[in-house]
Amino acid sequence: MTDVLIVGAGPAGLSAAISCAERGLQVQVIDEFMRPGGRLLGQLYQEPDGSWWNGIEEAAKLQDKAASLGVELQLGISVIDLNHSDDGWMVYTSTGILKAPALLLATGAAETACPIPGWTLPGVMSIGAAQVMTNVHRVRVGMRGVIVGINVLSMAIAQELELAGIKIAAMVLPAKNMINNDAGDPRKVMQSIVRLGHLAPSPLLRLGSGLMRYTPLQSLGLHLYPKGGVKVWGIPVQLRKAAVEIEGIEKVESVRVANLSPDGNIVPGTSRSLPVDFVCMAGGLYPLAELAAVAGCPFRYIPELGGHIPLHNARMQTPLAGLFVAGNITGVESAKIAAAQGTVAGLSIAAFHQVSGTEEDLRESIQNLRITRAKASIQFHPQVAEGRQRLESMYSENFS
Repeated sequence: MTDVLIVGAGPAGLSAAISCAERGLQVQVIDEFMRPGGRLLGQLYQEPDGSWWNGIEEAAKLQDKAASLGVELQLGISVIDLNHSDDGWMVYTSTGILKAPALLLATGAAETACPIPGWTLPGVMSIGAAQVMTNVHRVRVGMRGVIVGINVLSMAIAQELELAGIKIAAMVLPAKNMINNDAGDPRKVMQSIVRLGHLAPSPLLRLGSGLMRYTPLQSLGLHLYPKGGVKVWGIPVQLRKAAVEIEGIEKVESVRVANLSPDGNIVPGTSRSLPVDFVCMAGGLYPLAELAAVAGCPFRYIPELGGHIPLHNARMQTPLAGLFVAGNITGVESAKIAAAQGTVAGLSIAAFHQVSGTEEDLRESIQNLRITRAKASIQFHPQVAEGRQRLESMYSENFS
């Protein structure tokens, strides 16, 4: 039995562990990966102020701080089941049963599928897998590839691949189908990526992205969009082209792309094969919340946060006694916001354990989280603040 059990050793889980341990609680953190850090491990990008964010270094800082406070960290452990009893939470893992009165789920997010014909060929991978292979394992995913799917995640990782010397021939949309409908719509994709305009590498691109925020100009922009795409970090971003099929016999050999009309329909007779040796599929992220469902936590569908979200309040507390959530399980946002949420969750758990003097710190950490969110240079969803407010209102209406 430990005071606090945390599932997930990413920025949210480690930050929560630090907050709990600093207030004298015994903390155990488990994660199924072989290294702590979660999504931090794959991140390497330049901030708007010119500084560099190195996720591996940030993860190491959190790990060292947690270790110095006596946090017990166990890796390579998978959670199979969990349930609540009179003694607290019982968590069934691949190595045995763990018990704690307070349980934090910080399980992060997973990638959404973006299927097109040929996507099961060797050499096709998710964009997140390419990021981890490149930045964590230092494995070159290929010599020349295509990214299928243009969104906040793929734009960020495309730059990281280029920095590693991996050639990206183009970023294109997936052809529309039942699953890829929004991802294959040039107008909806443009509305999504113009929010990254402040990160563009040239003043001209930043100006163009700023103008495209205005709805009347978006239609004109799509009609006048260059056939060769707009180059960002040297990568052709092609909103008016779609991948209709990945070609190859035993592995990826090429991608067949075709021109798109402004409304996302394939223009007949325009398809051609683009020779490549790998393809990254980028369908976006969704909260990895299965364990919260197994626990019996109620959910709400909040599209502004990325999908179905475990119901929780501003203190990261669910309606189930002793169950807390933090990080991308609560909605897809950046690692900095996940870490701030972890701090809130840790203080909330300390208050749950009736550790004296935590309420004022908790109020300050909630305010700091809101400030961090407001200053975030990258947001995966444009109305995230409104989504958060709506979710907290739902909690208050039903469980306050």
